[in-house]
Amino acid sequence: QVQLVETGGGFVQAGGSLRLSCAASGRSFSNVAVGWFRQAPGQERDREAIAVVSTTGRDTYYPDSMRGRVTISRHNAKRTVYLQINNLRPEDTGVYICAASSAPLPALSPEYDYWGQGTQVTVSS
Repeated sequence: QVQLVETGGGFVQAGGSLRLSCAASGRSFSNVAVGWFRQAPGQERDREAIAVVSTTGRDTYYPDSMRGRVTISRHNAKRTVYLQINNLRPEDTGVYICAASSAPLPALSPEYDYWGQGTQVTVSS
């Protein structure tokens, strides 16, 4: 079991930045890849992650839609994964959820085993 807790969300103006954190407890954190997903208001959670980091932090994945605006990193000693989002847009508004997987670099939600509750990000225009 891996328990995940996200923090760092809030209200931000368009063009601003946020750094979200995902703190883990439970089984060995360094054995799981971690991804971030977004759920827009009134919609289901996106199937594709917006960022994924491998167990060591050496490998990352970003979809084309997010590449250049987001950076994912992890600090295994602190059992935490970070998501830096820059140049935020109103359409980035939503709940940001981190998840853990035993797969090497999973891009899609069915590959994930453990999920946090999410942190709300609201971007005003």
